[in-house]
Amino acid sequence: MNYWLMANTAAGDGSHNVDFWREHLQAAGLESLQVQDIAETDWHHRIEPGDRLLVAGGDGSVNLAASICIERKAILGVLPSGTANDFSRNLGLSDDPAETCRIALGKHTVHVDAAWINDQLYLNVAHIGLGTAPVSAASSQEKKLLGRFSYLAMLARTLRLRRSITARIEGGDQVAEGHWLTIAMACGAYFGGGHTIKDARIDDGQLDIVAVRQRSWLRLLFSYLSTRLLGRTPKGDDTLVHLRVPECHIQLRRPHTLTADGEHLGRVSEVTVAIRHAVLEVASHGVVAAPRSKPTT
Repeated sequence: MNYWLMANTAAGDGSHNVDFWREHLQAAGLESLQVQDIAETDWHHRIEPGDRLLVAGGDGSVNLAASICIERKAILGVLPSGTANDFSRNLGLSDDPAETCRIALGKHTVHVDAAWINDQLYLNVAHIGLGTAPVSAASSQEKKLLGRFSYLAMLARTLRLRRSITARIEGGDQVAEGHWLTIAMACGAYFGGGHTIKDARIDDGQLDIVAVRQRSWLRLLFSYLSTRLLGRTPKGDDTLVHLRVPECHIQLRRPHTLTADGEHLGRVSEVTVAIRHAVLEVASHGVVAAPRSKPTT
């Protein structure tokens, strides 16, 4: 088995760089390591089935490493070094770099899902609408200063610029139409630097499509607080629509920006998203599920 370290020195605050992780990996017992720049691609074909690809970076870097692992049948090891690190939250990885390295090099692995949106792989969440605003507005400097709270700051700053999305959402035999504030398509339970989707897992073979209708801010606040405090939406309130399906199609009246795992995928008028179950092998002791929702009464 060969061990590869793929690093993005621009991720996070820059403190968890190649030298940082190499030192911890050596302390964990790794003797031979091939270090590669994330911006280069000429080494990908040298990865063999069963090799372990360790990636130091944020969710965008992990996304790229995951696509390589799926193609080359390698095992992914995650060394969280970004701002939100949502994929590592799905795996329940420790903040302790020594423990993280022991897990990345250990014998325990799990198989998790990956999603494809318009033929582009992603691992955490894709957005249309207001959910794309933090990706568009948050600068590298703001991310370094504010960490995961930079996304909330940018979101608050763009509320006054909101526009509704007119779209038809189809998943299985479920259909939802109307004007939407945001549409999120999640593969796992954690996204956006700590937000959760209750009952979701990254190995359940299901997408969680969460869409919020355009409403007055008073009604949106009421729905949000009810969902957060009670674990369910108020009876008769259709502000929040949640579909749990293996694939989904979204037809937009006009083009809107699409993002996935913090990366811009351009403006689209049609979206097809599908899950592939247990397609990625990752070094981990297990998968973390979001807290169970309370029963609806």
